[in-house]
Amino acid sequence: MTAFWQDLRVVVTGGAGFLGSVVTAALKKRGCTQITVPRSSEFDLRRREDIERLYDASSPDMVIHLAASVGGIGANRQHPGSFFYDNLIMGVQLIECARLHEIPKFVAIGTICAYPKFAAVPFSEDDIWNGYPEETNAPYGLAKKMLLVQAQAYRQQYGANVIYLLPTNLYGPGDNFDHSTSHVIPAMIRKFSEALEINAEAVTFWGDGSPTREFLYVEDAAEGILLAAERYDGDEPVNLGTGEEIAIKDLAEKLKSLTCYGGAIEWDANQPNGQPRRTLSTDRAANLFGFQASVELDDGLERTVAWYRTQGKSGI
Repeated sequence: MTAFWQDLRVVVTGGAGFLGSVVTAALKKRGCTQITVPRSSEFDLRRREDIERLYDASSPDMVIHLAASVGGIGANRQHPGSFFYDNLIMGVQLIECARLHEIPKFVAIGTICAYPKFAAVPFSEDDIWNGYPEETNAPYGLAKKMLLVQAQAYRQQYGANVIYLLPTNLYGPGDNFDHSTSHVIPAMIRKFSEALEINAEAVTFWGDGSPTREFLYVEDAAEGILLAAERYDGDEPVNLGTGEEIAIKDLAEKLKSLTCYGGAIEWDANQPNGQPRRTLSTDRAANLFGFQASVELDDGLERTVAWYRTQGKSGI
């Protein structure tokens, strides 16, 4: 419980989703009792009139913008136009309407996909403009990166308090395990689990397994977002991550063991690898608002596999 949240009215876009549901639960634990989670059936956040109606109805003191059209490499290749448009138009109009409604604070969630394809490792926030993003997810990454431009421009011209956070790849219980739109960890868990059930001799994954990725447990991500919301009011983008990377091949071996799959792992090098390496510098988040991830990857993977076995399959 913290006094900061007790009288605040907070809108959490995407609050019923994977990350959003964890953020909403964490807000309640902190003592926030006035939380509005707009549902897509009632509010289409691509439509300005729906955003105006949302803000009129909820009169928020803060907006935490988590809603996104997002997926793995396959989904990004299949839907580059809609991923660009949906993410850009949602964010731009939510921030513009927040300015017009004089909402005191807006928390914009970016993406690690905004970084240049060959950014120096670990990714420093100061290097975000030093190149073009990896091609397979560039439309999504650039749409999200424009919200940083908007946040800084609105702060300069209007004095708007818009902060911008860059979380790394998220995972955990409640993740999206759909074959066509899931990210790497849930996709691997489902593939291994289904291969185990039918005694498949091998499981095939895209690429050659050499790229590295950094993974942040969803509860850690929620903690970082809320610490920033409480303590940070600056114009600099801030990474949220662990600062540790793992090769996709090594991740596959960990998940193979956790799912008890006994077959072979094969790699389809004709399919894209995505960005060669991804890991973040986490110093800025630690220095500015005291965030440090607490869940180790092995522990988080074990929790995620256990959740999928008991609850995840029923939702597919």
